[in-house]
Amino acid sequence: MALRGMLLHQQLLLWLTISAVTAASQLNSRCQRNCGSVKIPYPFGTSWDCSLDESFLINCQNISGTPKPFLVAGSIEILNISLNDGELLVSTSLTSRCFNNRSSQSIWSKFPISDRKNKFITVGCNIIAYVRESSGSYASTCITICDGNSSVVKRPCSGKGCCETSIPQGVVNFNVEMLEPISCGFAFVVKEEEFHSLSFDLQNLQNKSTVPVVLDWTIANKTCEDARKLKSYACKADHSECHYSTNGRGYICKCSSGFEGNAYTENGCTDIDECKRSHPCNQICHNTIGGYNCSCRKGYELIYEENGKGYRTVPTGCHHIRGNELVKTSIIALCISVSLLILLLGGSWIYWGLKRRKNLKLKEKFFQQNGGLLLKKQVSNHESSVTTKIFTAEELKKATNNYDKSTVLGQGGYGTVYKGVLSDNTIVAIKKSKIGDQSQIEQFINEVIVLTQINHRNVVKLFGCCLETKVPLLVYEFITNGTLYDHIHDKGRSSLLSWEKRLKITIEIAEALSYLHSATSMPIIHRDVKTANILLNDNYTAKVADFGASRLVPLNQTQLTTLVQGTWGYLDPEYFQTSNLTDKSDVYSFGVVMAELLTGKKVLSFDRPEIDRNLATSFVSAIKEDCLLQILEVHVVNEGNIEQLKEVANLAKRCLELRG
Repeated sequence: MALRGMLLHQQLLLWLTISAVTAASQLNSRCQRNCGSVKIPYPFGTSWDCSLDESFLINCQNISGTPKPFLVAGSIEILNISLNDGELLVSTSLTSRCFNNRSSQSIWSKFPISDRKNKFITVGCNIIAYVRESSGSYASTCITICDGNSSVVKRPCSGKGCCETSIPQGVVNFNVEMLEPISCGFAFVVKEEEFHSLSFDLQNLQNKSTVPVVLDWTIANKTCEDARKLKSYACKADHSECHYSTNGRGYICKCSSGFEGNAYTENGCTDIDECKRSHPCNQICHNTIGGYNCSCRKGYELIYEENGKGYRTVPTGCHHIRGNELVKTSIIALCISVSLLILLLGGSWIYWGLKRRKNLKLKEKFFQQNGGLLLKKQVSNHESSVTTKIFTAEELKKATNNYDKSTVLGQGGYGTVYKGVLSDNTIVAIKKSKIGDQSQIEQFINEVIVLTQINHRNVVKLFGCCLETKVPLLVYEFITNGTLYDHIHDKGRSSLLSWEKRLKITIEIAEALSYLHSATSMPIIHRDVKTANILLNDNYTAKVADFGASRLVPLNQTQLTTLVQGTWGYLDPEYFQTSNLTDKSDVYSFGVVMAELLTGKKVLSFDRPEIDRNLATSFVSAIKEDCLLQILEVHVVNEGNIEQLKEVANLAKRCLELRG
């Protein structure tokens, strides 16, 4: 009993301590809430006990006698903090190459750059510049050219001396790089509004050292529904609301309509007294919690503005009532109200009837446009072997809660994947495909037919599709344990991926590719084999997925000539150079996956020395120089049989030959 009492006492002390720290960070009067001309509202703060967490910690530095705020994570100067929009306006340097002078632009923080508020700009002659994410992938690229020896830069930035392009959603850490220009060149991410202002002079960029960039900040990496269940839920004020981020996962807090202030602090949202501000009341205004009411003095009644169709909208003033006009006015008002109600009900009935008819016609149009009739014909021709189910738009809309953001499993070049639950409680992955033009419809239908005939334990099963929407929807089996990429490169997961499991996964991927290349009715080339497209279930069974880039090969052909598609680092060099696609292109990509499993390294990394940036190249070199064991993952070497490891590594080397 004494021990139990002591434990309860310690838990109470811990709870009180946490509560005290949280309250102090919000309300501590000693917290510095200004740095120079910049206001620093909570959840930001200049010390641990004044900010929500390390992401919001600000360092107020004295620069040449002027206080300036910097994000501690990344040392980025802050120009303004917006609570309502969840935005940070920061200052960054331009990337420039001008004779022997160089400068560069980069941002390293926990907050993504705004894809809505920023643009990527390149200025100069014959320049290739690109934004590169911390992962090594290219986020945006700009190319400029000049006519003759002209270096005059003019708007609009359409490629002649000046290029302008968008930033993809979700880019967090990045740096801007630029190939050697002929003379002077500049490349930078900048706030779009600033760039399009008249004061932004393209001709004198040499005199400009910094540009403003907008970052999107959010609280945690959770949805509003999940966050509300936690004690750490950041929307502390009464009359506050949680809003989704517009740039990836996370949320921000705002005061409800009719309130203003800081939604992240207790009692932070205060009622707006509209009666002391601009309002339409002509005589008497009554402030209410979250709003206001208008009234007239005795003997007057409210008059309303009409919208041109006889409907009364906002009150605009008071009208004097004389004699029996009050009774007369009441009768007229009652008649008008009843008439409006009848018109409203009748109009609504007609509107919804016409809308339903329009939706049915639109669904029928999409069904035919997406190849529905062709699919039905193909299904009837393959009736004995094809089990394609054609889902309705309502089924999949209900399964994904109207495609709620919280159901998104991932996004790629070929579509967005949602998690859904069908009416029979089957959990599925629903992919919104991307189809560029009508010429691809027949190819898409053929792929659906072939994929539904695939019956292999190491290939993700396609259940069916929906053709009633603007773009086709594909319904796959749901795989529970994420991607192989996550298991290799997540430190917490990689230690659980033993050599025995890695060898098993390698064998299963090989069996799946062999099946696709030679066992189906028409050979299938996957064309994007990579660890991010290989899923694992709870038993670590590999499932090859994402056939958005795949191509069918007629039996009388050994290769196809196509536009090059794939992922850098996994892309077959021979296919890249010749555009001739063969099943050996998948074999090369499989070799990269094997090297990734053996070494635990990313296929492209600009944090490594230049000679080792490409994993495929460095892996082959290590085997030739008899340095294999130095590049293998440590716990793989400790667990595996050395001879077996060498045998598998040599097999990977054979797959990575430059010629198929």
